[in-house]
Formats: sequence, structure tokens, C-alpha cells
Amino acid sequence: MSGILNSSIGRKFAMALSAFFLMIFVLQHFAINLLSVLSPDTFNEVSHFMGTFWVVQFVIQPILIIGVIFHFVMGFVLEIKNKKANGVNYVRNNGAANSTWMSRNMIWSGGFILVFLVIHFIDFWFPEMNTKYIVGDMSGLHNGEFRYFHELQEKFVPIWRVALYSLGFVFLALHLLHGFDSAFQSVGANNKYTKGLKGFGKAYAIVIPVGFIFIALFHHFNH
Repeated sequence: MSGILNSSIGRKFAMALSAFFLMIFVLQHFAINLLSVLSPDTFNEVSHFMGTFWVVQFVIQPILIIGVIFHFVMGFVLEIKNKKANGVNYVRNNGAANSTWMSRNMIWSGGFILVFLVIHFIDFWFPEMNTKYIVGDMSGLHNGEFRYFHELQEKFVPIWRVALYSLGFVFLALHLLHGFDSAFQSVGANNKYTKGLKGFGKAYAIVIPVGFIFIALFHHFNH
């Protein structure tokens, strides 16, 4: 593994695989959150299952956290090595002629998404861990009812948090618009399905972030 990550192609390939893994997670996360708009009871049941099933908690969740850390660390490593290889002055003077704004600013959009993820963890994941493993309430109940939907709505009452989340998903859309194409290039995908997959990638990069923004706005105006 270390030998693969020592080469530029190997690092880009690993970065692409981690990107695909995280995009699958984001899609699953969106599907569950959308249930909070369509059916609060179903959202509560699915959230409780995801929050208590041991495979999710002790296998999938650690893999996800490792995947997030790996993706961001590898992104910063690639950015530093690219600057060293090309020269900072060259990038500043000629980057616009050879690449899009999104590709030149992946490090900044990624950095903002990382900050957004930290805030998201503080808002949802840390309280969840406290409730389950410190308070010791594995039932998911509050006053005899599931607390998940109520807690989600309460988080989106402040307009500043809705604005922050919306901005975070705008940056995610920008990041994905370039990242999806870049990931396919890194894994060497070039066949009759490539055009369709790229079209799917662009649709994903727009529809999913817009969907998350809609969910935040929906709960803000319907709490």
C-alpha cells in the first residue's frame, strides 16, 4: 500500500477510490435525510436502526471516518506535491489558461467542506455519541417518542445555521463538479459508458447538494 501511495498515479488512484466511497455515503445520507421531509416516522425508525445496529456503529462508521480523513489528507498532500512539481509562480500565472476555476480551487473548496464537516460533527455526531455512550440512552426515545426528527428540526431553527449549511453544500457542488471527472480520469475509465457516467456525475453534483439545501430550508420554515 505504501508503495502505491509513493507514486503520483497511485496517490491519484487512491484519492479517486476514496472519493467514490464518500459519494456513495453522501447519497445514502441524503436518502435518509429526505425521509425527514417525506415521512418523519420512517425517518425516526431508519435513524434509530442506523444509530444502534452494531455493524453500522462499529464497522461501517469507523471505515467512513477513516475514509474522510484519508481523502482530505491525500487531497492536501497532492496539492502540496503539485505546487512543488510545477512551481507556485507558474501555477499563479498560467493556471487559468489550462484549467477551470473549480480545478484550480479544489483545495479551497475541500478546506471549506472540511470545516463544514467539523461543524456538522459538533451539531449531530458528538451529541449522538454523548447520548448513547455517556448518558447511556440507547433507546433513542425522549418523553416516550423518538427524538431524531425533533432534534433535526431544532438544529435548523437558527437562520445562521441554515445559511452555513447551504453555503457548505454550494461548495460541495463545486467540489463534486470537478472531482467526479477527475476521479474517473484517475481510475482510467474510458469506454462507451464514460459519457453517460460523466453526465450522471454532473447531475449528482447539482441535485444532491440542492436536495440537502432544500431539506435545511424545509425544516427551518416548518418547525
